[in-house]
Order: sequence, then C-alpha cells, then structure tokens
Amino acid sequence: MSVLLVDDHELVRTGIRRLLEDFDDIEIMAEAENGEEAISLVRQNKPDVILMDVNMPGIGGLEATRKLLQIYDDMKIIAVTIHVEEPFPTRLLKAGAAGYLTKGCAVAEIVDAIRTVNKGKRFIGSDVAQQLALNMLPGNDKSPFEALSQRELQVMLMVTQGQKIQEIAEILCLSPKTVSTYRYRLFEKLDV
Repeated sequence: MSVLLVDDHELVRTGIRRLLEDFDDIEIMAEAENGEEAISLVRQNKPDVILMDVNMPGIGGLEATRKLLQIYDDMKIIAVTIHVEEPFPTRLLKAGAAGYLTKGCAVAEIVDAIRTVNKGKRFIGSDVAQQLALNMLPGNDKSPFEALSQRELQVMLMVTQGQKIQEIAEILCLSPKTVSTYRYRLFEKLDV
C-alpha cells in the first residue's frame, strides 16, 4: 500500500515514516508539509492512503480532505492529530475522512488503521471512539467549538498558529475585513 504523509512537522513525518518502514506491505511514497502540497502530490501520483494532520499552516487537514475528496471521491484519508475533542473528529469524518487517529496512538493502531481503510472500511482510534461515545451521554456539556461554523473553525486554527489576518485572508481568498469579522465572532462565541 502506498501512503502519503502530510504533516507540517518534519520530526513527526520522519518518526511515522521510520515506524512504518518495518512493515513490508506499507510504503511511504511521498511526504507533504501542508494541504496545498498534498493536493499537488496526489494529482501527480495517487496514493492508496493519506495520513493527514489537521492543524497545518495554509490549507489545513479539514479543507485539504474536502478538496481531495472533490477531486477523487474514492480517496482514503486518515486524520492523524492531537485533537480528541469535538468538533474535530465529527467534522473530519463528515467531510469524508475514512479514519481518525490521535498522535498518541500505538504503532499497531496506525498500521491497523492503514490496512482497514485501504480495504474500504472506516477506522476510529480507540481514544477518539471513547470520547465520541462519552459525548453522547446525558449531562455532558458540549464543546464551545461545536458552535463554530466551518469557516470560523478554519480561521481559529490559523489564528492559533500565529498567522496574521492578511495571511489568512490570502489563503482563504477573503478580504482582511471579513477575516477580522470572523475573528471577532470567534472571540464572542468562545468568551475570549
């Protein structure tokens, strides 16, 4: 199985690549450090599975997943991230990701996820599955992030990465004033 690694941290990509080198049926065909680069690489040589970080500069994992699935509706993408809490798992799975893992998962779990997703099935990491199940129980307060629109969530991720309003505006093809409005609404909704 050919795998594309997408993560903005070289250390993470190197670590995952080295861990997966021990498995004969898995080959890392390429690496990308952001969503734009991932889309470009997939157009050149389509992998069997993509391991996609969620929080990256530029086009993040959620938007890259959406765009890739618009181009290739059979693309198999596994989100690999630090985010266990909502709304990240639900939004990525609804966007079409075939799997969702946290970066704290065991090597055996990531290998199992790649093999499972490559067969056309879905895979949710055990810690994420437990959190999703707990969120359904009565009395659990919803995450304030669930109240954010898709665009607000995108802007929030970019702001937390330290990107400037002008930079965000260029990446998202919005005016700086619109980005400022989203940022203001974020602060209101999150009580910041």
